[in-house]
Amino acid sequence: MNVRLDHLVCWVADQLRSLDFYTEVIGLPAVRAEEFREGKAAFPSVRISAESIIDLMAYEAIRGVDEGTGVKGSAGHPINHFCLAVSREDFDALQVRLKQHGVAITGTGTSSFGAQGIAPETIYFPDPDGNVLEVRYYD
Repeated sequence: MNVRLDHLVCWVADQLRSLDFYTEVIGLPAVRAEEFREGKAAFPSVRISAESIIDLMAYEAIRGVDEGTGVKGSAGHPINHFCLAVSREDFDALQVRLKQHGVAITGTGTSSFGAQGIAPETIYFPDPDGNVLEVRYYD
């Protein structure tokens, strides 16, 4: 199984201030910064590796994100969820294992932006402590 960290979602009060901090202070390259400034992207991101980014999500988006994952109370924490990218085969096998272990898929998505572009499908589910995981694959 080949698993990689795709992205982290961090709650921020001021997305541009946070973008400046991560790019200028930390030295990470910006992702979709211009699209965000032009109102074409809901949030900017910064790249932590070729396969991983951090999304800088405004607190104002809490309600929508909580609804998107399907795990009530997950939004507003410093990190909302983390995402693992797997192959399509592993994505399908994971869904079988989740069902076998009685873990409900609480949310799904299509055409979701991540570190490697647009993923055709995503699923969300909580771990035993309520931490939200997102799993996706790329074509």
